[in-house]
Amino acid sequence: MSAPTRTAAARPAAPPPGGERAARLEPFRGTRRLVRFALRRDRVRLAVWTLSISGLVAYFGAALPVVYPDAAAYQTRAAIMRDPSGAFMTGPGYGLDDYDLGTMFANEMVGMFAVAVGLMSIFLVVRHTRAEEETGRAELVRSGVVGRRAHLTAALVHLVVANAVVAGVLLAAMASVGLGGPDAVAVVVGIALVGLTFGGVAAVTAQVAEHARAASGLAGAVLGLAYVLRGMGDAQQAGGSALSWSSPIGWAQQTRAFVDLRWWPLVLCLVTAAALVAVAHVLSERRDVGAGLLRARSGRAHARRGLLSPVGLAVRTQRAEVAGWAVGLLVFGVLTGSMGQAIVDGFESQPELAAVFGAAGGGDLLRGTLSAFLGFFAMAVAVYAVVSVNRLGREEDAGRTAAVLATAVSRPRWLASQLLVTAGAATLLLLVAGASLGAGAGGSVGDGDLAGALTLGSLAHLPVVLGFAGLAALAHGLRAGTWWVWALLVASIVVGLYGPLLNLPDVVLDAAPFGLVPAVPGEAWSAPPLVALSAVAAGLAALGAVGLRRRDLVA
Repeated sequence: MSAPTRTAAARPAAPPPGGERAARLEPFRGTRRLVRFALRRDRVRLAVWTLSISGLVAYFGAALPVVYPDAAAYQTRAAIMRDPSGAFMTGPGYGLDDYDLGTMFANEMVGMFAVAVGLMSIFLVVRHTRAEEETGRAELVRSGVVGRRAHLTAALVHLVVANAVVAGVLLAAMASVGLGGPDAVAVVVGIALVGLTFGGVAAVTAQVAEHARAASGLAGAVLGLAYVLRGMGDAQQAGGSALSWSSPIGWAQQTRAFVDLRWWPLVLCLVTAAALVAVAHVLSERRDVGAGLLRARSGRAHARRGLLSPVGLAVRTQRAEVAGWAVGLLVFGVLTGSMGQAIVDGFESQPELAAVFGAAGGGDLLRGTLSAFLGFFAMAVAVYAVVSVNRLGREEDAGRTAAVLATAVSRPRWLASQLLVTAGAATLLLLVAGASLGAGAGGSVGDGDLAGALTLGSLAHLPVVLGFAGLAALAHGLRAGTWWVWALLVASIVVGLYGPLLNLPDVVLDAAPFGLVPAVPGEAWSAPPLVALSAVAAGLAALGAVGLRRRDLVA
């Protein structure tokens, strides 16, 4: 009897070209090219982030020995760190009995730089994952020879490279100011691992949310919660409490660099980042391209009356962002104000430190100090104003501006509506900052008049904030890019924050936009500069409207 013939159905499937290893790597095909493309796209962004962070390290390393020239001066700062509000704002407060530059850096600056690197990582991952899907570019790329997991993997590889670059330059900056050795390595590795951790958070939220803005917002909320948990834990107990260990930022600070170095807390960051990456890959397999695991809620059948106008539409699209900014300013305003008396006590013993904050010159030192802090909050509101106006460019790129202008809405009216909402939101944020700063300070020193004075004084900064919004409107009208607006804003902030410490000429300090604003309520109101700044803001907005009217929309 002849043997049975094997049919085609019974034959085992032929292995793919390259064998089983090639089959396993198939979902990652094209990752290397996507990484190269991402690095090329972000070469300027990465350079700006790296130079900004390392520049601040070099600046602080050079400036702090001037502000704190001896051990007694460092102990004055350590006394502030012993206060719970000081620990909340900065770090766990270890090594306070022998405070020096290295201990101060590890206690007070690691958290700040970790937040900065965390934000960089969130923006980077969302930009190369969810934003690519939202614009349709990811689907176009996947039509070629690109595996399903290639986009996410490339974004994560890019994340590792970016944090490694920042860590390397940061280490060099620390070495340049005399902070080297294993402790400095632990600091920069901890900061980089915090960046990887929150990059992993963004990778997960990019799978959950359907839009890039929601993905960034969710990841940013997790970062903010981590900072608050770390602050609450550090405020409960010197050196950090159990609550401090619930935050990746706290893990980086608990290395106790420059005091009693320990490496094992960084393992928590590494394990958490790896787990988040694994979760993100699993979730990416459970959804369609362009969709999120949480579907956007269906809209109303008929729009509300408020949405039928450009102003109402702008309010609707910006309300969540404004609420987030308001909550952040409220929290930091109250906390900063509550430290007012402790800071004044430090200024009285270190007059050169008061000069750094622009609080010198006699008179009411507390009000002068709070006026300087109010200026710092106004700088943050100016950042919001530029971000808000820059939204116009994204709306135009996405084609939504053309849809609005197809109705009975003119280009100047469209721009004016957006600027009106930005101006209203900036006013609200300034009032929140002033009221919260005054409430915190008034509660700490028993002066109920501070809240009203600082709330009213915050409006003195509105013209300069609107001036930067006008610059952003001009950039949009001319379609000239926004990099120069950011360059001017960053330069103005640097001069406003560090100009006195850098001993810049008075003509530079007085000509800087934030230097033109009277330090209300520390000093009297001065109408001429405020009127001039308001006129400049209106003129810039008008020029932006003219430019928008004369050019074509992006096709």
